[in-house]
Amino acid sequence: KYLKSTRNQKWIVFAQVSEYRLNSKFEALTNTVDHQTLVMATLTVEECELLADSKYRAYVSQTEKALKSFEYTSEWADLISALQKLNKVLLAHMKYPVLPKRVTIGKRLAQCLHPALPSGVHLKALETYDIIFKCIGTSRLAQDMFTYSAGLFPLLGFSAMNVRPMLLSIYENHFVALGKYIKPGLTGLLLGLLPGLEEGSEHYDRTNALLEEFCEAADPIFFYGCLWECVLTCPSIRLPAATYALSHFNRRHTMEDQLYFIGTNIDLMVQAMCAGVQDSSVLVQRSMLDFLLLCFPMYNNQLTRPDMLKITKATINVVLRRDMSLNRRLYAWVLGTDANGVPLSNVPVPM
Repeated sequence: KYLKSTRNQKWIVFAQVSEYRLNSKFEALTNTVDHQTLVMATLTVEECELLADSKYRAYVSQTEKALKSFEYTSEWADLISALQKLNKVLLAHMKYPVLPKRVTIGKRLAQCLHPALPSGVHLKALETYDIIFKCIGTSRLAQDMFTYSAGLFPLLGFSAMNVRPMLLSIYENHFVALGKYIKPGLTGLLLGLLPGLEEGSEHYDRTNALLEEFCEAADPIFFYGCLWECVLTCPSIRLPAATYALSHFNRRHTMEDQLYFIGTNIDLMVQAMCAGVQDSSVLVQRSMLDFLLLCFPMYNNQLTRPDMLKITKATINVVLRRDMSLNRRLYAWVLGTDANGVPLSNVPVPM
């Protein structure tokens, strides 16, 4: 009986070990299949067709090899060398509009546009962007916009002066051509472009022209909706955003003829204006009060009473700054006059 029970226990242990090994092999096989399925799922139909081409497969392997060089960089000069290798591979295969490993390439390029890196690395990365956009064309840029915009859009705010012309050229040559397809990334694009709208800077005119083209392409209502969202969420661009809005308001026409300034959501615009007049910068407050004086005087037909109450409560705090330029604009807005004290035509005359 003892031998029989011992033999049975051995068989049970053997069966359990065999079952564990089979399960482990099955899980490993399943994980491999899942990984392969995931990789194939990320490929488009066009990429799957191109994989049948031996030259495209060589293109993929060369791209992987060029991307591998980024892993062994220890200083900024190594990044320039790695970008040169990648550029060489891309230029040798310009006939293929489908870029392999584009997500990894987008990540590496975004890393090369880090603010701590010198302008030489930024310029070389922008050169890579330009090659990629020429290769993939407008339609694929619209599809993969978020892959490349993560590093490209924030660059203008901290870039060196010698980098900005090339960056603006990329916007002019590739992003303006997107037309209405720029809409999904317009908010991020505005956050990236508005810092270049500094009065007196040498790139002011080019940046302003770019914003006008994007406004026309995306539809003014949608454009200003994104603009107010930027004003609400990002204090650093409130001044250039208000400057742009003020400079593009046609004083010869009434607000009724330019309702696109309200944007897509009137509540969002009201919140943005309240945030603007309560900003810590006097220049931002002054610009927002000028916008209120010009577009939304105390007696207007565009904003409801609750909206005007919100704006009035926000603007009252301006008095605490004890700044004459702000107080003059505030009193002019409350009394229904312009900044020079001239009564506005739409103010009701007391009986």
